[in-house]
Amino acid sequence: MILKRTNIERKLQKIRNKSVDSEQILTEVQQILNQDYDNESEIYDQLKSKRSSISNTFDLDFLETEKIFHIDQIKEICIDYRLRFLDSSFFKGEIPQTAISKIKHLEVLHNTEIKGYKIMAPSKLFKLEDKDDPLLFAPIGNDYYYLIHKWGNDLHPLRKLFAWPFKNVANLVAVVLLISYLVTQLVPEGLFSKKSSTTEFWIIYFFMFKSLAAIVIFYGFALGKNFSPAVWKSKYFNA
Repeated sequence: MILKRTNIERKLQKIRNKSVDSEQILTEVQQILNQDYDNESEIYDQLKSKRSSISNTFDLDFLETEKIFHIDQIKEICIDYRLRFLDSSFFKGEIPQTAISKIKHLEVLHNTEIKGYKIMAPSKLFKLEDKDDPLLFAPIGNDYYYLIHKWGNDLHPLRKLFAWPFKNVANLVAVVLLISYLVTQLVPEGLFSKKSSTTEFWIIYFFMFKSLAAIVIFYGFALGKNFSPAVWKSKYFNA
């Protein structure tokens, strides 16, 4: 006599059907889905809310140390890579579902409603007022922030180098001097006189420096640009 194998799924369904009917199950599942939808809607509302929050009530036992950052550390990265650190309400990109899921998990884990979201990203990803990877933070308090989620592509490996001239005036002048020297080297010998001399080289170099400096100054003033230490927390486009 061959014994039939036990279908554990059918056994499970049989026990379930004895305890509750299918309509009740669907009703309960629908309630769970509705509650989950309401929770997500509240999270999206908080992300778009312009009401700032200084801190959140987190349970220290569940916080991961490597995800806690002080405002000074965030500021240093923003200046080095010319990024902005602004309220999530200014963010014009789409918040991924994975970030929402992590927020829901944190709220359940810490038994709290998280508020005051901040995002670190390049200026082009923010809806800045006129008067390539975001990081989502929530304030802990005392100038500390908790990293919730990072998405998108990593920054270009040379972004820090490109942002270096915009850290301060000295860096910008140094770059203009270097570019002026390189451009001067490209000027053919004997272009302005039959015989090249050191004096002629320095005259051309000074002329190149003045021209490039004028372009940089015009660009800076015309577009209202500023150095990174002054714009990393600015919500204005022309900064």
